Amino acid sequence: MKTIALYPGSFDPITNGHLDILERATRLFNTVIVTVAVNNKKDAVFTGEERVELIKECIHDKEWAKQVEVNQFTGLLVDHAQKMKADTLVRGVRQISDFEYEFRMALTNKRLAPEVDTIFLMPDEEFTFISASIVKEVAYWGGDLSSFVPSNVAKALKDKFQDKTE
Repeated sequence: MKTIALYPGSFDPITNGHLDILERATRLFNTVIVTVAVNNKKDAVFTGEERVELIKECIHDKEWAKQVEVNQFTGLLVDHAQKMKADTLVRGVRQISDFEYEFRMALTNKRLAPEVDTIFLMPDEEFTFISASIVKEVAYWGGDLSSFVPSNVAKALKDKFQDKTE
């Protein structure tokens, strides 16, 4: 039985690795809700609304896009999962250090909402080194982003950082 899954993250910006995890999740669940976490304590490059729009642009032509919803939230993830009637959280794990953090978060979420499970998906190996922070660093210095993010995200990053390095 397939169910509704929530795929949360800051997605600042969304990367090819995120999209790989999202596509895999659509094979496992009828509906995957990509949930952009807006944390006012963090300095984000993009607003929550901008991130939602970039994600929608990235997936609009994918055959699995009809299974995906995109929204944003602030607060406890499990509260949002319950509100959206999701019974599974999807988390991408690239390396052991990711797993240690995600494991602690999964246990915390399970304590707060026992009915919400967490699954971990690994991206294809070609994406295991990509992180949003690395992408932002490359973008800041004007590097080639074509192997890290979709073209619309690369353009948006270039626009954001064009005045920084001049």
